[in-house]
Amino acid sequence: MKIELYNNKIFEDIKHIDEEGNEYWYARELQKVLEYTEWRKFKGIIDKAIKTCVVSQNNVSYNFVDADKIVNTGVATKKIKDYKLSRYACYLIVMNGDTRKEVIALGQTYFAIQTRKQELIESNYYNLTEDEKRIFNRELTRKGNKALTETAKKAGVVNLDKFHNAGYKGLYNGETANDIAKRKKLRYREDILDNMGSSELIANLFRIDQTNQRMINEDIKGEKNSCQTHYKVGKIVRKAIKDAGGTMPEDLPTPKKSLKELENKKR
Repeated sequence: MKIELYNNKIFEDIKHIDEEGNEYWYARELQKVLEYTEWRKFKGIIDKAIKTCVVSQNNVSYNFVDADKIVNTGVATKKIKDYKLSRYACYLIVMNGDTRKEVIALGQTYFAIQTRKQELIESNYYNLTEDEKRIFNRELTRKGNKALTETAKKAGVVNLDKFHNAGYKGLYNGETANDIAKRKKLRYREDILDNMGSSELIANLFRIDQTNQRMINEDIKGEKNSCQTHYKVGKIVRKAIKDAGGTMPEDLPTPKKSLKELENKKR
């Protein structure tokens, strides 16, 4: 394939968008674009990228999501390894790729620019209004909860409500999601995270991320152990807030308008 054909479009063409608007790339598709004919060799590049992700203290389970597939070989079916990759994961892969390949150089430029754009957005965080900060942090908690749920399922958790409530109980001094909703005087099934200020969302985001990392790092298995881990991390975050002289999450004010109301107002 000639280098003239390589442009941003080849990476955009294999980009996927999930139901929540998050972009991702499949490793098997990226492998072909980056001209790696053998998965074994490309998997080695992915492993290096994952190590870099760990060293940089970024969430591996969020950036490299297992996406194994069952394929029909004509004779039988077999499971093949694949990943859903974030933009940052793709960036780490091309940075660890074979620099002799012209397409790798192009990928480095493409993903570096896209990653930098996101960094610039995040660097302007403190210039945002409170409602804008709420929207930003709510999106992060949504992504974090999605990653944590996947980790919990792999650990053997069946009752996900019980698992997530364990984290709330630890952080909110025994309160479940329903207790929080009642205290905030929310309508039936109204999302509690949509009715939190930016500081409360950040506390929950920290709980979510730290639980996910701990479950992966300690290879937590079983529903009981998973719930205990989530509860303990919630308690640790609560203690950290107290030790820092912060406001307990249950004492933080509930915004006058939910994020759903703000979104409807924009339409």
